[in-house]
Amino acid sequence: MLAKRPSAPTKSSASPKSRGTLSIWQIFSQPRPAHHTAMNTLTDFYQHLGLTLSLLVIATFILAGLIKGIIGLGLPTVAMGLLGLAMAPSQAAALLIIPATLTNLWQLAFGGHLKGLIKRLWPMLLMIFLGTGIGTLWIGMAGGHWVARGLGAALFLYALSGLFLPTLSVNPRHEPWLGPACGLITGVITSATGVFVIPAVPYLQALGLNRDELVQALGLSFTVSTLALAGGLLWRGALGGGELSASLLALIPAVLGMLLGQWLRQRISAVLFKRVFFIGLGALGAHLLISG
Repeated sequence: MLAKRPSAPTKSSASPKSRGTLSIWQIFSQPRPAHHTAMNTLTDFYQHLGLTLSLLVIATFILAGLIKGIIGLGLPTVAMGLLGLAMAPSQAAALLIIPATLTNLWQLAFGGHLKGLIKRLWPMLLMIFLGTGIGTLWIGMAGGHWVARGLGAALFLYALSGLFLPTLSVNPRHEPWLGPACGLITGVITSATGVFVIPAVPYLQALGLNRDELVQALGLSFTVSTLALAGGLLWRGALGGGELSASLLALIPAVLGMLLGQWLRQRISAVLFKRVFFIGLGALGAHLLISG
């Protein structure tokens, strides 16, 4: 007579005590409840990307943080440009949300001019937010070659402005209309490409701010742009638990690169480095613009 085969334990028969004896691998390989499936673990996103792309993400954020540490800007721009070579712009934009937000908050927190800058720049900041929302509804980063080419065009124009645009000056009486116009255009470009430096950065540089005020103003503008971009990605379903977890991990190489950049800033020529940065950015933008 055949011995009675023991029945397989069901999911409901496992007690908390018995589950506590499972290995780490067994715990994470258990079927997840529906409400937990949406909240991916910190590494799920990178497991899906694979080793090569994961290493590209790490190297990109180290380099982007390094550049921001030296010249005070460039983290999201470099991240979007390099990651845009290997993934959809919306995916790259989702990865930079947390590193860009926290490093920009860090940048705007010091200087002592925040209250005055908000009072002066709020029309532009409001239009950045509204422009990003309008652009998300109208354009968005839905994919396709034109999005990559749009990203390349934005990077190329920014590089040209950094290399060749003379120092401009904005008459204070033009600020009430020019600031909101620049904010609106910046917001629309942000929604389509994830790059939020054109024309906001040249405009802020033309206001005659001192160094500390300019650093804070850039941090303020970038923070608003990043939060608006995050809202647009969330609305389009491109920013979920997995993307936010992956973005949180990307903060580590970004901060390491930024600290290294701040250390290097005292030892190299920031002017020369900035020129090399814009040349490289222009070449990257031209490549994306031509190849898509």
